[in-house]
Amino acid sequence: MNNLLRKIMALAAPAAALLLAFAAAASAHVSVSPAQSAAGAWETYTLQVPSEKDAATVQVDLRIPEGAAFKQYEAAPGWEVTVEGNKVSWKTTGAGIQAGQFQRFYFTAQNPGTAGEIAWNAYQHYADGSAVEWSGEAGSETPHSITEIVQAAAGGDSHSGMAMEDHGSMNMGGQDSMSMDEHNAIMEDLDQSSGVSPLLYITLGISLLSFLLAAIALLRGRQ
Repeated sequence: MNNLLRKIMALAAPAAALLLAFAAAASAHVSVSPAQSAAGAWETYTLQVPSEKDAATVQVDLRIPEGAAFKQYEAAPGWEVTVEGNKVSWKTTGAGIQAGQFQRFYFTAQNPGTAGEIAWNAYQHYADGSAVEWSGEAGSETPHSITEIVQAAAGGDSHSGMAMEDHGSMNMGGQDSMSMDEHNAIMEDLDQSSGVSPLLYITLGISLLSFLLAAIALLRGRQ
């Protein structure tokens, strides 16, 4: 029985390693969340930037999708923000995002007034002069994030999330600010709803199925 268990564990190790590799690949890219928001809403978005190279990430450029309007950003220590047309740039004033680290940037944009999908193209610049363009379709090596814009329910609040003006942010519109408790609640919701790629679940299912079939084969052979 001990010999059988050792064989099963030997089969399980490669499957687990494969699962971890796919999970890392599925999550290690520049992303914008949430994945769904209401038409016309002022949404607080989260731009998450992992550094995948040995060199530090020193600048990130984000293109605001057509039909959406950039409104505010939350100041991030060590980063300068510039807005040029539909391009918003975060540029480090310090060491940047080191290998194995990630940084979150928060901003508010007003969604298009009609339902549909908007794509967030991003451009990640490294200290060694290289750059990665996150503008590919879903399933590509460098995909852009997609937010589905849906029609809000009748009488719903079109202000999904607002960064506070006195929290070091830049106000691009004349809307009222939220309370700190409301703002923190939005940030907590964003953390909890940060999407996990469907590829991770598919890979998990394949790995578990492969492991189960291998274990059944071993048990039948022993019998």
